[in-house]
Amino acid sequence: MTEESPFADIRRLIASMPGPDRAAAEMIAEREASLTKPAGALGRLEHLVAWLGAWQGKGGPSLDRPLVCVFAGSHGVTARGVSAFPDAVNRQMLENFAAGGAAINQICAAYGLGFKVFDLAIDLPTGDITLGPAFDEKACVATMAFGMEAVAAGTDCLAVGEMGIGNTTIAAAIYAALFGGEAAHWVGRGTGVDAAGIGRKVAAVEAALAHHAGHLDDPLEVLARLGGREIAAMAGAILAARLQRVPVVLDGYVATAAAAILHAIDPSALDHCLAGHVSAEGAHADVLERLGLVPLLALGMRLGEGSGAAMALGLLKGALACHRDMATFAQAGISGRSEG
Repeated sequence: MTEESPFADIRRLIASMPGPDRAAAEMIAEREASLTKPAGALGRLEHLVAWLGAWQGKGGPSLDRPLVCVFAGSHGVTARGVSAFPDAVNRQMLENFAAGGAAINQICAAYGLGFKVFDLAIDLPTGDITLGPAFDEKACVATMAFGMEAVAAGTDCLAVGEMGIGNTTIAAAIYAALFGGEAAHWVGRGTGVDAAGIGRKVAAVEAALAHHAGHLDDPLEVLARLGGREIAAMAGAILAARLQRVPVVLDGYVATAAAAILHAIDPSALDHCLAGHVSAEGAHADVLERLGLVPLLALGMRLGEGSGAAMALGLLKGALACHRDMATFAQAGISGRSEG
């Protein structure tokens, strides 16, 4: 990084983002028109393949190395009683991931997806956002840079998810800062808090917004003051994927908060992203509408850990298989559309 503001290099990277490969999209459209089906008969599945190829920059898109990355962090705001589970669950869930016992392990195994977990100092919580910033600018940018390593090993599609007790409160605070409105609109039940827990979450978001008032006009400042390590790392991963032409599938409420930060800086920053699903948590549907993202799935999920994004990757695999392996009219000896 340079001697400028720690965020300066992030802004430069965002300004240098490539766009879609139009030639690749045209190649995909040409093949789609030759397949043994009525034009448009596979609906959105056809558009998904075109999206995949345009952002990979390939007329023959692939899903040979899809990767689900889960970013795990811990939060000082849990001292406010905002979660139904103790902070000890963070380390226990990492051990469960490693042992292959979590839901995301089963989904990845079922669909042949790669899986990687990033431990973001899980035993060291970020600052309590009701009392001060989550972390400073330098630490925020360093965490974003760490998240950029998600695509370093190579992948043709990245799904981003998270794990961290208290992070639905963090996400709600970010949305409230970015979009405005009452804190209660953005707060959901998270891991299953009761009505009193909802009240504590709303109070924590309101206290955080009041404490940081006057410093939330810059989306990156919102991230540093109200965010968490997993959210900063996911933002970095989404940005790095764009720079390396890797399409991204977003998971739920918390993962979308990372995307919302980038979108607030540049509305085109999420053009390479797909909303894997709409979560039952909080106001996720509202967020997706504001970001212009139409979710692939609506299964009432609110687990996190990349589970909804991984399910969506399975659907993407099916869409690509149809495009890649279906016979053309010529190959099948089937008459094409009549003229006139």
